[in-house]
Amino acid sequence: MFTREDGTPLRPGWISTRFGTLAARAGLPPIRFHDLRHGTATMLLAAGQPIKVISEILGHATSAFTADVYTEVAEELADDAAAAIAAYIPRALTRGAGPQG
Repeated sequence: MFTREDGTPLRPGWISTRFGTLAARAGLPPIRFHDLRHGTATMLLAAGQPIKVISEILGHATSAFTADVYTEVAEELADDAAAAIAAYIPRALTRGAGPQG
């Protein structure tokens, strides 16, 4: 929670507006303040963190909710991993790093 110097909370709309202004000044593409949560969750998934941990960080009531929201992201990461393995295997076999037998 963000507050003023006297401890009173800032309005969420003010925070979002200010964030957008600062991002534009920095030359960043338009991004909502809330999008940072999604970016964090996506990077945690990509780093192999468990859904339960991500759910707790985001403050979701259940890890099932987190899994539902980020299922598409997880599937994309799995597709990327499969593509990486598929690209690696032929190279490994030509270098003799594959299974012997």
